[in-house]
Amino acid sequence: MTQHPPSDPPPPARRLASDTDNGLLLIISGPSGVGKTTITRAVERATPGSVFSVSVTTRPKTAADVEGVDYHFVSHAHFQSMIDSDQLLEHATVHGNLYGTPKAWVLEQLRRGRLVILEIDVAGAISVKRLLPHSTLALFILPPSDDALLQRLRDRKREDEGAIQRRFAAAQSEIAAARASGIYSRFIVNRDLHEAIDEARRAVGMAQRHGA
Repeated sequence: MTQHPPSDPPPPARRLASDTDNGLLLIISGPSGVGKTTITRAVERATPGSVFSVSVTTRPKTAADVEGVDYHFVSHAHFQSMIDSDQLLEHATVHGNLYGTPKAWVLEQLRRGRLVILEIDVAGAISVKRLLPHSTLALFILPPSDDALLQRLRDRKREDEGAIQRRFAAAQSEIAAARASGIYSRFIVNRDLHEAIDEARRAVGMAQRHGA
């Protein structure tokens, strides 16, 4: 992926009555089964003016998916054109499908002083933190233990044991990569969901008051 010099978004040329000066990009990462989506949505609901960044993907749309809510669904050709024209903050290939974060929308929300929430993997988080080092707070959600994570993956009853073991191994690799990356301000252990949500909210509040 083409890298650009680190820069933060300039203030908006025209301010709205709802604009503030403390726009923050919140990244929440974590392995499958750790509860990060539940925590992400709880932080979004609890934070006035927050917005969730909807990713672009080439993954086929399912009957349960809502366009513009779960993902923006596009063709491979369209996705490649977005890469070529530098329209994505980050992008990755997962299980043969492409996923990416639209750049223009995120930057505009930051200019408006919003809390912009991204739920992305470690590689994507590294890319975004590099591009927007002073506007980004990155949190990583951890399971209480390896055994607890493995049990959570089994409890979802979505895959056979072989797929669960592969996902578990991938989770361990992702946790190791997150620790080695140096970009995460806080690692939150999801031992108790309400406590984990409160810890994430406190981290956001501190970053908004004092900077990421």
